[in-house]
Amino acid sequence: MPYVTDFHTLPQKGTALALGNFDGVHIGHRAVIGAAVQMAHRWDLQPGAVVFREHPQKALRGAAPARLCDDRMRLRAFENAGAKAVCVLDFEEIMPLSPEAFVEQILVRRLHARALSCGYDYRFGGGGVGDAGRLRELCLHHDIRFSMTDEVDFGGLPVSSTRIRAALEQGRMEEANAMLGRPFCYDFTVVGGDRRGRKLGAPTINQFFPEGFVVPKFGVYASKTLLKGEYHPSVTNIGLRPTIGTQSLRSETYIMDFKGDLYGQNIEVSLMHFLRGEVKFDSLDGLRAQIAADAQAVRNLVEVGEHQNAGNTGGTV
Repeated sequence: MPYVTDFHTLPQKGTALALGNFDGVHIGHRAVIGAAVQMAHRWDLQPGAVVFREHPQKALRGAAPARLCDDRMRLRAFENAGAKAVCVLDFEEIMPLSPEAFVEQILVRRLHARALSCGYDYRFGGGGVGDAGRLRELCLHHDIRFSMTDEVDFGGLPVSSTRIRAALEQGRMEEANAMLGRPFCYDFTVVGGDRRGRKLGAPTINQFFPEGFVVPKFGVYASKTLLKGEYHPSVTNIGLRPTIGTQSLRSETYIMDFKGDLYGQNIEVSLMHFLRGEVKFDSLDGLRAQIAADAQAVRNLVEVGEHQNAGNTGGTV
């Protein structure tokens, strides 16, 4: 399923669209998408979502918050939530429109909306003057079915992309992954390194975070890496590699029990648990011993996860 920019391809029978920022497609977002999917099934419409090409905050404040997933990962999350079309709009075109013009000109005429869902805190229209209540009124006027989703809580507070970023930046992976509804992951291109890992007995893949992408807390993580449809236990270091002496921020992953060349490929790495902070060792021997200890810690987590979640591979390392 590609992103939709040619709206003539949308079905004339109509669409059921989820509205929101959807920057992380977390469990709160998925509730809104799920409501659109339910209406689509009930009324024989195409389920989808509306997103902006760039985060609205970039136009409003000059800078967007750090991204929680890239376009490929976000599209996959929409697909997993049941969306069949993700319509891409330019925020700068939409920004001046009144709530009435946005609904009539964009949602009804351009996107063939026959059903709309949004969250309890949804804002739209120039200056954000429209809210969920106003959208309900406009839907009634245009004979559009409407659903508003209540807040989704975690730990007694509403789930938000801001909370997820904070959890990632503090290494609280279990909390971040619970709010995302999936492991935090990325699939950046594997680039060449200095092959130091091979000399240490733990060959690694190197991936660089693109500008504007959230960077988790520096340190070592129990992770899992997707290769040819199967997840492999792995150990991932995020940071500057102080023992080696480089100053380039990267993700460096040792895929356990794997040998092969992955250069130039987009490899998915999921961070499951934060093991320890980044440490500068006095010698490479000390680093080598710690890598072995980290790998054993991951193996132990895998064994515990397999014992506790027999038959459920989604929740283990």
